[in-house]
Amino acid sequence: MTQILGIVKKGKLIPEDLWLKFVNGMENDFESLETNNERAKREIAEAVLNSVKKRIVPRFGILFSGGVDSSLIALVAKQLKCNFTCYTAGIEGSDDIEWAKKAAKEYGFNFKYKILSLDELEDAVKSVVKLLNDSDIVKVSVGSVLYSAGKLALSNGDKVLFGGLGSEEIFAGYKRHEDALQNGFESLHKECWNGLRGMRQRDLTRDFAIAKHLGLDLRAPFLDKDVIKAAMNVHPMFKLDKENKKIILREAAEFIGLKKEFAWRRKQAAQYGSNFVNGIEKLAKRKGFNFKKEYLQSLLVK
Repeated sequence: MTQILGIVKKGKLIPEDLWLKFVNGMENDFESLETNNERAKREIAEAVLNSVKKRIVPRFGILFSGGVDSSLIALVAKQLKCNFTCYTAGIEGSDDIEWAKKAAKEYGFNFKYKILSLDELEDAVKSVVKLLNDSDIVKVSVGSVLYSAGKLALSNGDKVLFGGLGSEEIFAGYKRHEDALQNGFESLHKECWNGLRGMRQRDLTRDFAIAKHLGLDLRAPFLDKDVIKAAMNVHPMFKLDKENKKIILREAAEFIGLKKEFAWRRKQAAQYGSNFVNGIEKLAKRKGFNFKKEYLQSLLVK
């Protein structure tokens, strides 16, 4: 059965109201947040380690980009002596593939990657558009990364796949978190909660549809209830400043043992790190479209 956190019941994603109840039940008061950096770092490190530990199976895969999220999951899995393989997919020029190679070599992770041709990317994009019944460029490009890496994992016999879903929300990794900070730390804290509330419609429905179609069991350690509570108990001054995002997570990753080079890598979003967005643009031009949106919309009607 496909699982993303335990919010899948009888093969279906739980309804929106139950997701909101799950998130709202954890929401805390801004005035009560942890302001001791060292204690916050240790609590997050412990929560992430325990979250990975309780989700492990005899063998599994990790969606791997060489960024802090996936590198931390992989490092913890190695420290726990797990049997796992890291999987990365992209097209030529993918920054994530290069960083994934570097991290896998550094830590001796089992690692498989695939550089898709434009024709192979087109097959993935067509499948994802039809699965999602959606032509949104972000959903399709991010979904195509999961679809391609998921197929690679399945070809190697791995049906359980760990990913970093949720990290951006709870550790303030998006541009909208930077925008919220312009109105103060309390505004940033609220934006993190708002982002979590919006995850079902924006991210979980996409990943669930793809995972269910492929027969994958997705596991999201950063969406563990205890990890969310630990992260959202941290004062946002430890998450974001003018130079860096997800600061406290990077510090916790270093505390666990991840080297600075990987803990503090400035990573692009999956659709850019995989170079899939550029690939979709090339596909659009090849089919005679001026815009990626028009090309993706054309796939909906076929």
